[in-house]
Formats: sequence, C-alpha cells, structure tokens
Amino acid sequence: MKMETLLLWISGFFSAILAFNFLIDSILLKFSTNLGMRTQKTEIRWASQQKPSLGGFGFYITFLFSILTYVFFYNDMAFIHRKEFFGLIATCSLGFLMGLADDAYNTRPYLKFFIQFSCAAILIWSGIYIEITPWVGFNHFITMFWVVGLMNSINMLDNMDGITGTTSLMICIVSFIYLLLTDQLSSIYATLIVGMIAALMVFLHYNWHPSKMYMGDSGSQFLGIFLAIIGIKLFWNGIDFYDQPIQTKQFLSILLIFIVPIADTTTVFINRIRKGKSPFIGGKDHTTHHLAYKGIKQRHVALLLGSIGLISGSLSILIIQKIQYWNFWHVTLFVVYYLSITISLYLTTRIKSKHGSRTI
Repeated sequence: MKMETLLLWISGFFSAILAFNFLIDSILLKFSTNLGMRTQKTEIRWASQQKPSLGGFGFYITFLFSILTYVFFYNDMAFIHRKEFFGLIATCSLGFLMGLADDAYNTRPYLKFFIQFSCAAILIWSGIYIEITPWVGFNHFITMFWVVGLMNSINMLDNMDGITGTTSLMICIVSFIYLLLTDQLSSIYATLIVGMIAALMVFLHYNWHPSKMYMGDSGSQFLGIFLAIIGIKLFWNGIDFYDQPIQTKQFLSILLIFIVPIADTTTVFINRIRKGKSPFIGGKDHTTHHLAYKGIKQRHVALLLGSIGLISGSLSILIIQKIQYWNFWHVTLFVVYYLSITISLYLTTRIKSKHGSRTI
C-alpha cells in the first residue's frame, strides 16, 4: 500500500476514534452519578474530590475496535490465529478487568501482583518477550520484571490530573514516529497506537485540571500492559535504521522513552524504603506532588513532565535513526542526560518546600 494511501487511512481512522471517544466519555459522564465512583476513599490522590474513574473504558473499547479495524481493513484474518493475537487480547483484557475490579472492590495487592505476573507469563508464551541475550531464561526474567514493573509504575503515576494521560500520550507519539520512520505504518501496532493517541487526547480533555473524570485503575493497568507490549515490540527488540541490534542502544532507548514513569517510581521506592515504609502503599510523595509543593500549578506539572517525555523520546529516535557508529562517548552522553533528569526529579523530593519543611 502506498504511503499516501496509508496516511489518508490513518487520518480517517484517527478522526473516527476521536469522535467515538468523545461520544463514549460524554455518555459515561452523563450516567456517572454512581457508576465508577469509589464509595471508600482508599486511593490517595492530590485532589480530595471523588470523581468517576471511567477513563479505562474508552481505552479498552478503542483497543478492541482498533484490532477489529486492522483485521478487516488489511484483510489479515491469519493474524487472529497467531499466539501473538491471543497474547495481546488476553493480557490487555486482564489488565483492564483487574483494574476495574480494583476500582469497584479495592482488591488486595497480592491479587494485583498475581494478575500482573500472569500477564507477563501469557506474553512470554505468546512470543512477546524481551530478547536481548542468548539466555532464554534470563530474557524471560527481564520480561517479567519489565511488565510487572511498568504496570505498577503507570498505576502509581496516576496521582494527579493529566499526569499519566500526558506521559502515556508522549510515549505513544514517539512510538508512532518510530513506526513512521521505519515504514511500519501497516503493522497492527501502528493501528493500535494511532487509536490510543486519539483516546488519550480525548481523555485528557476531561482529565486536564480541573478534571471531570479519572482513568481509574482500569485505565492505568490497561495502559501499563499496553505500553509494556509496545516497549517490547518496538524498542527492546527493535533494531536501528542500520539493521544493527545494539544492546546499549536498545536499553538507552527504553530508559529515555519511559523516563518519567521510571524516574518517578525509582524516586518513590528510594524515599519510602529510606523511611521504612512499604513502596506499594499510596502517598503524596511522588515527584509530581513535590513539584506542586514547590508552587508549580498542576497543569504546569503535567506540561513539564510531558515535555521531558517528548524531548527524551525524541532523543531516543535520534539514537536509533542518526547515529550509525555507536561508541563509548555516545553511551556516556545519553547516560549523563538520563541521570541528570532522574536525579533532578529525585532532588525535588529532598529539597525543602517553600513552606520551609521537608516534604517527605
């Protein structure tokens, strides 16, 4: 299919998903007096108001619609008979349903971990796993760590209006640019990413401060597994534009594209372990909260972290596309950039707030 035809199709699909999600979210909001509202206030967020946690519905419906559209538009009926198809459907569905149950019943942490590990196991079985070493067992272990870690990271990052939506949107945009530059717009992942970009943009319309709805665990758990899969297929196992699978390029690309959730989760883990607290208990000690403690408005926090994500993701594309002769100095340069951003975000949690007291 010609590039012009592909771009025309993608534009039409994107517009349709935008309109579809505006319709879904507006209907859900209209009937959300009780639907999706937490009756027990167990989720610790920056805002104290209860609001419907309905964003995940739009994400999941868009995901299913995107797969059906891909199969019929490209007439790729063989795809539905592959293990990869089952892996996609099963894990994203498990992530959404587990999050939905948590929104409704506040499920126990061990059940969430069980479902997350199950998602990783299904992906490995279906052939979607990280392949960076000759040792299959180690690759499977890294895949488990990546999937469970990112699902929790995206979930933990959903603590303030616009943060997780903006961060996920930047990751999807960078992923689409990668597919565009590598001439992979006819892949299933291009269709899924375009659909998710549209769904996230509509969600941010309702989630931007002051928000009208939250994405809930159904949304954050779904995005966690969805982005984990995108990370594996496009970047962990990807090659650069010179067909060279260089491990340090792959690893740095992942760190840069997912810099915001990785840096935030790392900061929270370090600070809570220092304080003798469980890293998995909610609290207002994220980098997002500390930026707000410094006097930055909520919407500006979202814009700041979104900008960091977009700039860092763009650097990852630069690594993959422009640098053919990869050497020690390139590794050093991008490691220094990554550490400077991560340490800067961490230091916001260690420096005194404008009120003169430590905030951790």
